[in-house]
Amino acid sequence: MQFSRIDQSIAYGALFTAHHLGASAIAALTESGSTALWMSRHNIDMPIMALTPSVATQRKVALYRNVRALSLAKSDDSKIALQAAEDLLVANGIVQKGETLVMSWGEPMGQVGGTNALKIVKVGEY
Repeated sequence: MQFSRIDQSIAYGALFTAHHLGASAIAALTESGSTALWMSRHNIDMPIMALTPSVATQRKVALYRNVRALSLAKSDDSKIALQAAEDLLVANGIVQKGETLVMSWGEPMGQVGGTNALKIVKVGEY
């Protein structure tokens, strides 16, 4: 398979990594929802969370297979945004402390079409 887009490569990398690590969930911090769309094209037995400040994107990704949207405030600081994402997922019962979570986001944070980072964390150990 050949990838022509960065968001596609990150999405498939997140799926592969999450599957092989036995992650509890995948979180795509997204403005446009495109990474979540790429992820939804493959059947995986874990929730894919699209975390976005955009109501329009929340509505759009609600139509994607195995993707659930949650509202996450926009932040230009990736460390703050990633911690807020983890806290949001814990608060909503998606992940628990000690579980593996795979997160993707764009750099700089909030850049539409800028998904280019992938992080694997143990929840509660960020």
